[in-house]
Formats: sequence, C-alpha cells, structure tokens
Amino acid sequence: WPKGHPLPLPSWGSPKLALSVPSVEQYEDLASNVELTVQQLLQAHNYNSVGNLLRFFEGFRASGDSNLGHFYRSYLPPITPEHYTCVGLALELLRRLSTLETKFPGLTSRLYLASCEESIEDVDSYVREEPCKTSVEKEHVLVALRVEVAGRPGMLLLDPGYHIARVITVMADNLYPHTGWFTQSDEPHCRKEYQYTLATGGKYIVWRDRETRNGLESISTAVIYASRPFLCPVTVTERRNLVYNFRSLLSRDTKGHLIAGIYFKITDNARKAVDNGSFSFTAFHQVNGNTMRMKVDFNKYLDIQQKSSNDARTDAAIALCGQQLGLPAGRLEAILTDLATLVADDSFRVQLLGINQDINDVACDN
Repeated sequence: WPKGHPLPLPSWGSPKLALSVPSVEQYEDLASNVELTVQQLLQAHNYNSVGNLLRFFEGFRASGDSNLGHFYRSYLPPITPEHYTCVGLALELLRRLSTLETKFPGLTSRLYLASCEESIEDVDSYVREEPCKTSVEKEHVLVALRVEVAGRPGMLLLDPGYHIARVITVMADNLYPHTGWFTQSDEPHCRKEYQYTLATGGKYIVWRDRETRNGLESISTAVIYASRPFLCPVTVTERRNLVYNFRSLLSRDTKGHLIAGIYFKITDNARKAVDNGSFSFTAFHQVNGNTMRMKVDFNKYLDIQQKSSNDARTDAAIALCGQQLGLPAGRLEAILTDLATLVADDSFRVQLLGINQDINDVACDN
C-alpha cells in the first residue's frame, strides 16, 4: 500500500482455463443449475452496506485513534453473512456453486472473481491496456467463468451484488446463447436495462446500463476485467466500499426484485441537516404487492424524547420494513439509532467523505 495512495494496489492471478461445454443444450443445463443457485442466494441474503460501515465506525471509536485515514489503513473489514456487500455475496456464491462440481466436473476450479470499474468515460482507451494499478478503485466484484460452448469462446457472469437473478452469457460472436440487452428492473419511476459485450481483445467485458426516468434515457458504462482472477476483493473492494457515501440495506426475492430496505447518502452538511430535522433516509416495504416508500428523519433516532404526530405510522412502517428484511423485532430500529449517531459525528463523517473523495480523485481519469 504506497504511502499517500488512498487504497492498496490491486493484484490479479493467472488466467483460468475455460470450461468446455460440448453443446448449446448442455450449456443451457449448466446455466439453469447455476441460475437456481444465484436465485436462492438472493433470497437468502440481504445486500448490506450499512453493517460494514457501522462496524468500521465502532472499531474506530474503540481504537482511540482520531485519524480515520490512519485507522483505515490498519482496518481489515470482516465478511460475515449478515453484512454481505457485493464481495461477501460473490464469495458466498462461489461456495454454493461448488456443490455443482459432481454434475459439472471442473466447474469449481474454473470459477473466479472478476473486478469491475464503474462509470468509465473513455472505454476504448481503458480496454486497450492492462488495468493501471494506481488509477483504479475496483469498487465492484462479480463471479466469472470462461466457457467454450461447442468450441465457441465466451464468458458466464453472475452478479448478486447488483441483484441480477439470471446467468449473463457473453459470447465472442454475439450469437446464442449470448444474453444481449435485458430488463433488470421496471418500476413506474425507473426502468433499468443491462447489456454485456466482449471488448476487442477479449480481456474486458463492457457493461452498459441504460436507465429511463420520466421518459429520459441515460447510459452509463462499466468495464469488467475478465482476463484474470481478482485476488484482493476484501483488501481493496470491500475496503473501498467502507467509505462510499451511499449506503443501503436491501432484501431481494428470487428474481432479484427489491422487497424492503433502507438507503441514504452521507453528505458534508449531514450534522446540520440532522439538527434541523432535514437529514433523512428512505425506507420501503411491500403492502399488498405495492412498494410503499417514506422518508424518515434521522433525528427521530437521535432523540427518543422527540416525538411527532407521525411517529405511530412511521414506527409501524419501520417495523414492517424490518420484518421484510428478515431482521428480529427491534433490530432495524437499533441499526437506525446507531446510524443516526454515526452521521451526527462530525469528525468521522468529514474524514470518511475525505477518503472517499481521495479515491474518486485517483479514479477520475478513467
């Protein structure tokens, strides 16, 4: 970890062999089995970038250190089933997929984690070279498998961190079973569609995210380095995500649809906003098949003496949200109380946002 650099430098292993599948029909069988495993994982585990933040905060306070950057360098984020981000979900998926080894010999040894760089502006330049270790943040990981389907090269991708409940097949010739564009989510306010294609040279996969809001379409591009296994998902990716300013705790069904959760953004003026009652998180849950959302002020959880006329309705909604997250009664309320304390801690919050900005600055030229 070079002095003055906001993240440890990433590293990659040797390329994995491709899994040879003699026919398209046999590949469909493989994909079907793998997809079922992904769907079971999505239902069994929440996506949780709140828990790792709270443990980081608690560890920092317990350390007696006042310099978060110093503590950040020595802190190794633990990965536990209750606090899975994309890293924990991908590692858990690798573990679960090992049960398919008997049916698909050679699968386990050929699966690996691939690293992903999001929001790439100049894709052509990026995919021309090997990843530059000093200018990437590798904020996302997913599961990858090189395949040869009846002699045709391609990639199989699995991304539980982005709630994708299907196998993504990326064939070099863009022919079946190549996935192409698919709809990831389609809600009244927003539709998201994804597409994955192999870049020239075959080392990278270009991931396009087309989002339509109120009739307006925007496309962002991420790049997956699929050539070699990523060796530092915890020390780089999970660590990077510790200081990201957007946090969420989400439950999903087997199709990757969001059921319930909370999300919020940490901002520079969070403490001031907490004090005047305007800093909030969004909570959502299901009622008779409809998604109900509400904004809730964090100061409600800072001062339990402070009550409002909406408290009974809010408390009921939060209790239902916690239930649909699969949490014990009262657990979500306890999490929100801890989060309110965190965002009201000026020193921690400002230092965290500073580290996040340092990482963004390093990666801004990608």
